[in-house]
Amino acid sequence: MFWLRAVRCARIRSIQKSQKEILCENSLMYPFGNDPTKIDRYRAFWSRADARRPLVGFSLAGWFPLEEFSAAKRWDPAVPLTPEMIRPEEFLEDHLRLLVEGESMDDDLIRGACPAQVAIPWLPGILGCPLRVLPDNVLGEDRHLSWDEALAVRLDLGNAWFRKCVEFPEALVRAADGRFPVSHAPELGPTDLHVVLRGHNESIMDLVDEPGKSTGLLWRLGEIFREFTQELWEHLPLFHGGYFDAQYSLWSPGPIIRMQEDATAVYSPHLYRQFVQPVDRMLAGHFPSSFIHLHSTSMFLLEAFGEIEEIQGFEINNDACGPPIREMVPYFQMVQIDAGHQQ
Repeated sequence: MFWLRAVRCARIRSIQKSQKEILCENSLMYPFGNDPTKIDRYRAFWSRADARRPLVGFSLAGWFPLEEFSAAKRWDPAVPLTPEMIRPEEFLEDHLRLLVEGESMDDDLIRGACPAQVAIPWLPGILGCPLRVLPDNVLGEDRHLSWDEALAVRLDLGNAWFRKCVEFPEALVRAADGRFPVSHAPELGPTDLHVVLRGHNESIMDLVDEPGKSTGLLWRLGEIFREFTQELWEHLPLFHGGYFDAQYSLWSPGPIIRMQEDATAVYSPHLYRQFVQPVDRMLAGHFPSSFIHLHSTSMFLLEAFGEIEEIQGFEINNDACGPPIREMVPYFQMVQIDAGHQQ
């Protein structure tokens, strides 16, 4: 999965409108630009069908748009964020304002929303991490648990953070009234959760010092990630018969799981294959529309990620601290070649 920017100018012949202009105007007539005919391109993407061009999308929202929400500006950075401080109704006006850009952009995107647009790490909160408010984001702080404590973690559906995690998208669904899709927010993956439970330094040393316990913990966290994703889909309606990921404006005909293993940036390919690859294979295998979020600085692991045939899509960031796009092209080609071999 790689988003390219492409613009084609339509020819105007005297006062007659071209077919493309008419289609564009029709698309922009829908609330937030969510013309249902756009879904055909998404279906082609997931089925790897031949296409004249890639999906193209634009957005003016920032990557971590916490500052876009006036309700969040009242949070005191000196005080840990709690579920009681989050009132979903206070976010709705800003959510709708962010989506309105779709009514003035001629692109391929279906636009939707997730709770606070990726700014809150819900799963670390559910697992007991203190949440610290930053200028643009919210951070789950490390807990530095003992092994016994870490291996005892469970997904508690009665947890106040989980209840808020369900309440927020339900408020978005009411505000949407069928006009836009709603998804759950992106979450930290098993290796990232290992980090926040055991600590940044401890989590990487654990792989050497306690390989058996590390394997058990990563599997436990993988199951929590799977159960969490499945449970949230039970609370969200379909949009034109399909599912949605709001971070990437990605519609899909089947249940989506957005995978992430940012902590593997300090893994070797051997450590990834030994400890994480089986867990990621399990996660991807449970959802028909699985994709994984990667950073350009983790391309040394791309071959190992590509060995998981169950992963249906790859999202690769163009990171500010990473290689320029021209140096990334061979890695994009690797993804395309692997996809071609799986067809």
